[in-house]
Amino acid sequence: QVQLVESGGRLMQVGGSVRLSCAASGRTFSSHVMGWFRQAPRRELEFVAAISASGVSRYYGDSVKGRFTISRDSTNDTVYLQMDSLKPEDTAVYYCAATRSPYLKSEGKYDYWGQGTQVTVSS
Repeated sequence: QVQLVESGGRLMQVGGSVRLSCAASGRTFSSHVMGWFRQAPRRELEFVAAISASGVSRYYGDSVKGRFTISRDSTNDTVYLQMDSLKPEDTAVYYCAATRSPYLKSEGKYDYWGQGTQVTVSS
């Protein structure tokens, strides 16, 4: 069992930066792929980024490549999403999720989800 709690979401200006955190509890954090998804109003859930259990491999959605960076810290069971060069279209609720599936871009393959944190980018 893995429990996830996101934090760090806030109102931001275009071009700004923010770092989201996702604290995980449970003994199996280190064996899970960790992902970030987002959902904007009236939009479907969108894959943002994922990081392998080892932390070696990272994957990004096309809309955030080059601007967002995912990382994980096994010493405190936390995964981060550094978001730079923010755009208004980054406005969404951001969710952290965990899976052991190799299909890490598919939200249906994630077993555990956090409650979400709101990021709003104002122009």
